[in-house]
Amino acid sequence: MTTGLKKIISGGQTGADRAALDAAIASAIPHGGWLPRGRKTEDGPLDKRYLLQEIPSEYYRDRTHKNILESDGTVIITYGPLTGGSALTEALAIRHDRPCLLLNLEYIPIPNAVKALRQWLHEHDITLLNVAGPRASGEPQIYKAVYTIISSLCRQDQ
Repeated sequence: MTTGLKKIISGGQTGADRAALDAAIASAIPHGGWLPRGRKTEDGPLDKRYLLQEIPSEYYRDRTHKNILESDGTVIITYGPLTGGSALTEALAIRHDRPCLLLNLEYIPIPNAVKALRQWLHEHDITLLNVAGPRASGEPQIYKAVYTIISSLCRQDQ
């Protein structure tokens, strides 16, 4: 089963966001999304090779909101309970009645997470996927996990 995935977006933050963008680039899947004014991330301005657009606001919350509304659905990939921006992402998706899938890698192995994500994308007819999760500073292992999941998903579609 192919997903029909046409584009991956995120807010460009370190960790989960950046891993999803890097996996999309490596898989030749279009990528994008919105990020705060000044291309703000925790490790400085996001490199221009990432094709994200700035919003007028400097607040992460505003870009999170815009990415949720502009996507067909959001996957949040984490280890453990949601905190900070990841918890906000889930709350905003629920508030706007947007499809949202939580993959907690403390409870689901990566191969099963890929299968679950693939099934969810198919069930909800999601072609523009917003990927969210913790920053690298809060969860050092999240980059590798998200990169593996998104790369596996894209590889199976090609």
